[in-house]
Amino acid sequence: MTPVFDVPFLPEAQYVEFLAECADELDSVHFALALSRSLDHRVRFGDAGIDSNLVSLLGRLRGPRRYLLLNSRFCSPDTLLDREGLQGLVRSMRGLLEGGVLDGIVYSDHYLLQRLADLAPDLAGVLEAVPSVNCMLNSFARIEAQLSWIRGTGFRPPARIVLDRSLNRDLDRLAGVARQCRQRWPDIRIGVLANEGCLHHCPYKFSHDAYISLANLQGRDRTFTLNRELGCLRVLGEQPHRILQSPFIRPEDLELYLCHVDTVKLCGRSLGAPFLTRLLTAYIRRRYDGNLLDLLDSVHWLAERIHIDNSALSFDFASMLSGCDNRCDRCGFCRELFESISCPQPVSLRDDRAAVD
Repeated sequence: MTPVFDVPFLPEAQYVEFLAECADELDSVHFALALSRSLDHRVRFGDAGIDSNLVSLLGRLRGPRRYLLLNSRFCSPDTLLDREGLQGLVRSMRGLLEGGVLDGIVYSDHYLLQRLADLAPDLAGVLEAVPSVNCMLNSFARIEAQLSWIRGTGFRPPARIVLDRSLNRDLDRLAGVARQCRQRWPDIRIGVLANEGCLHHCPYKFSHDAYISLANLQGRDRTFTLNRELGCLRVLGEQPHRILQSPFIRPEDLELYLCHVDTVKLCGRSLGAPFLTRLLTAYIRRRYDGNLLDLLDSVHWLAERIHIDNSALSFDFASMLSGCDNRCDRCGFCRELFESISCPQPVSLRDDRAAVD
C-alpha cells in the first residue's frame, strides 16, 4: 500500500495509537512545539515548552516523515535580528533530530529560514525545508523559484510539496503543473490540501494570515471576530451556498486527484483528536455519509447551523466544478445544488440545570 496522507500530529496517547494503526496510509505528519507559538500558523497562547513525551510519542510512528511547523506568515523582527532569540528553538530542533523524530521544517517566512540556516548550518544540511501551503505554489515557475531559494540557504530540498488550493478546482492546470514537476524533480512527491474549506481565491487570505501572526505576537486574538464581522465568515453566513465553490476535495473524489498527485494533506489540528480521527477515517475509506461540513477545517463552525448531505453530491461533482468559469452573477448552479442537499440544523439548548443546582 502506497502511503498517501499528510496529517496533523497531536501528542495525545490515544490519537497516536490511532495514527500508529494507520501508519501504512501515512506519508508524513506535522506538529508544533509549544515554545514556538509565535512561529506557528495557528493562534496559540502560552509557553509551556517541549512536551517531555513528544519524542517518545513521535517515535511510535514508524514510516511517516515528521515535520516541525514553523509556518507563521511573519515573525517578530526583533526575534530574527537577535542572534540569541532563536537559540531555544535551535536546541529543541537538535533534540528532536537526535531523538530520530525530525525530518524537516515547514516554513512560510523566508527570513526565518535564512536565520535558522545562519544559526545552525549543520542542522540545515540535514533537514528539509518544506514550503507551507500558504506559499501558494500555483505554477511551475513559482515552485522552481521557491526550491532555488531553499537551496541557497543550505537547507535540504523538500521530499514533498503541497500545491496551492486554487489548483483543486482547475484539474487541467493541476495536471500540467504536476507533470512539469515530475519531469524536473522526479523524486519530489506532489501533494494537494483537501479539507480547508475557505472561499475560492479568498480575498481575505493574505490579511488573515498576517492577523494570525500578529495575534500570536501580541497575545490577543481577534481574528474570529474580524472574520465574522468583515470577512469570509460573514460571507458564508450570508451566502452559505458559496461553500460549494470552496476548493475542498471530498473523500469520494480522492482517486480523481491521485491520478495527478502523490499525497493529500489533511488539516484541522486546532479542532482536536476526535475531529482528526473522524477525518482520516473518512478519507481512508474514501466515503463519508454525514454532514460535509464535519470534514472541513475553517468552516467547521457552520456545521452547527447547516447540514449538507455529502452523500447527495454526485460522483462527478469535482469534475463539474473544475469547469466552472466563476461567473456567479449569471449562474445559479451552486445555489440550486446547495438548496437541494442542505437543511438547517435543529436548534438545541444546552441544559445548565445541573450546574445551577
